[in-house]
Amino acid sequence: MRTHTFLRSTLLLLAISSPALVRAQFQQPTAEELKMTADPKAPGAAAVYLYREETTDDSLHFQTYYERIKVLTEKGKEQATIRIPYERGEFKVNDIKGRTIHSDGTIIPLTTKPSDLMEVKTNARQVNQMVFTLPSVEVGSIIEYRLQIDYSDTIVSSPTWELQKPFLVHKAHYFFNPESSGGHYITNNRGQTLDRIMWITSGVPLETVAHDGRGRFTVDVADIPATPSDDWMPPLNTLKWRVEFYYTYARSGVDFWDSEGKRWAKDAEHFTNPSGQLKNAASQIVSPADSDEQKARKIYAAVMKLDNTRFTRRKSEAERKAGKLKAIKDAEDVWKQQSGSDDEITLLYVALARAAGLKVWPMQVTDRGRAIFDPRFLSVSQLDDYIAIVEIGGKEVYIDPGQRMCPFGTLNWKHALASGFRLTEKDATLATTPAGTYKNAVVQRIADLTIDPSGAVNGTVRFVMIGPDAVHWRQLTLENDQEEVKKQFNESMQDQFPDGVQADFDHFLGLDDYEVNLVGVIKVNGNIGTATGKHFFLPGLFFESRAKHPFVAQDERLTPVDVRYAKMEQDDVTYRLPPGFNVESAPQTANAAWQDHALLKIGSQSTADSVRVVRTLAYNFTLLDPKDYQNLHDFYQKVATADQQQLVLTRAPVAKGN
Repeated sequence: MRTHTFLRSTLLLLAISSPALVRAQFQQPTAEELKMTADPKAPGAAAVYLYREETTDDSLHFQTYYERIKVLTEKGKEQATIRIPYERGEFKVNDIKGRTIHSDGTIIPLTTKPSDLMEVKTNARQVNQMVFTLPSVEVGSIIEYRLQIDYSDTIVSSPTWELQKPFLVHKAHYFFNPESSGGHYITNNRGQTLDRIMWITSGVPLETVAHDGRGRFTVDVADIPATPSDDWMPPLNTLKWRVEFYYTYARSGVDFWDSEGKRWAKDAEHFTNPSGQLKNAASQIVSPADSDEQKARKIYAAVMKLDNTRFTRRKSEAERKAGKLKAIKDAEDVWKQQSGSDDEITLLYVALARAAGLKVWPMQVTDRGRAIFDPRFLSVSQLDDYIAIVEIGGKEVYIDPGQRMCPFGTLNWKHALASGFRLTEKDATLATTPAGTYKNAVVQRIADLTIDPSGAVNGTVRFVMIGPDAVHWRQLTLENDQEEVKKQFNESMQDQFPDGVQADFDHFLGLDDYEVNLVGVIKVNGNIGTATGKHFFLPGLFFESRAKHPFVAQDERLTPVDVRYAKMEQDDVTYRLPPGFNVESAPQTANAAWQDHALLKIGSQSTADSVRVVRTLAYNFTLLDPKDYQNLHDFYQKVATADQQQLVLTRAPVAKGN
């Protein structure tokens, strides 16, 4: 995303144009490029970027993009479809040209008209994608395009250059000419004058950005590796190589965050001011004899019942007008309308709790499912969601009133280990929320299975969920109909049952009460037994027989690991054996541990007609540095080995009569 700011003129003068830019022109391919079938710098790559160029000129108000891509495999042909996002209204895409060059030098120009597709639309803005497909692309082709985006003279657009792409970039050039016309000044939407250009880099040193002394910036790079694509990675904003510019009023990061913190605190305090009406409302919710915890919980339950438009639907302006609903300006308006966004409901909680005499503070954080807060990037646009912090018994308790179905005293996982502004008794400060523990994120898979002599199985499975998994399915149910939820639950279970077993989700228990465990009831049937001679084999770890254990196949890793949240899985499987069979061997006891990080325990018990297998896997970490990967890899190798154990039965000999 680009940061757009308003450009205002203090004098009625024509803007002074910057030196003319030479737009990128199509290049004649070399013989080596045409005959290339693989790239030694990117073994196995589906494609490589031969050259990229991006320019942003805020004096002449345009951006340009130019790419040359070599297609090396069938998969690489997907690069023929180009998608360029832009903000519709003040921006316009034009001057699109493209062509395909086959390995024999044949040139096929782009002649089809691009499609202009809406991607995101809100009340404030609309983001579209310009989509076009270059023609007749084959393995061995070079695809090439250029386009220009023009934008209004009333705005500026500081660029973000993503240096890493899906494939290796052999060479790239970037150019930025900021607005510098005499008689003009740039302001943000609060009227502050933005008279400085600042930038941050990720993956490359600050010195990569060259400044020519005339206010213009360039970046020239070569052999940039492809964007990381490991499983279980943190948001790419922490990993992807980039250069990001912005106009700012600040002289330093400390200056910026101090100034923005004061403004943020003023706005938050205004919204959460406990008015007389809110004090009356609070007195109806709590009793004077209630403890602080009882008050906090009662107010939490009250705001959870309100219409949270994050999970339903925000009313249109026409609907609000018909219902004589005014624009929400503070917490009192939210209470009057009994409706608000997730952020507005969180701030209402703060106001009501303060009205009830509690110490409570708002905090606004970056959604960790989207990005990691970066204090080097001087923009409050990083902050997404509000949470609340309430003091109970001298301890701070983090809660998520804006997240429907999130139990009191917990945070949605995307708000744990998340950073942003928070209020204290003194002022606003940057802070980070605590991580969750595995004890607050539990999934129990309980199966009672009856096996017949042919290996057929039928029975019932219950998924008992505490924490993030329960919140996920409850929130999904708020936003979708029953059939869609059933479909998604069945899809989520596909790899959790052995081959030959059909699992069909039946219903939830405790769906509407976020303070109790959520139970998913599943019916199972099929065939899981394999007979060889007198032996009969069953999967010893029922839910793990098809498990795709993470971190086992990959020996080394350069990127951090993000498992979203610490978690515990508990499996309890009872096999009811067919008559005439004995247990020859059951899964052996297993104990594997990575000190202070993860634990695996497996045990089994046998009776004359049943076998019970219990497994617990817990990991008490969220983010791991690559230096810890070897320990993680070794632990999960032990898990994968233990999970492949079998339950072996033998047919009891038949007694012979006289």
